[in-house]
Amino acid sequence: MTISLNGETVDARGAETVAQLVERYQLPSQSLLVAHNGLALHRHEWPQRALAQDDCIEFIRVVAGG
Repeated sequence: MTISLNGETVDARGAETVAQLVERYQLPSQSLLVAHNGLALHRHEWPQRALAQDDCIEFIRVVAGG
């Protein structure tokens, strides 16, 4: 299955949910915003949000500073 991840086509084989995709890329969930097909997701939604062919996922790292 291929999806768009941050604007690039990637093979999401082995990742059936948004949570599994985040795990695959070993991203820190505490500082990560995930958008699935244009909809921002709460962290508790990641395990239930299934991935499908041609989905659009955006990973956005949240950085605090001054």
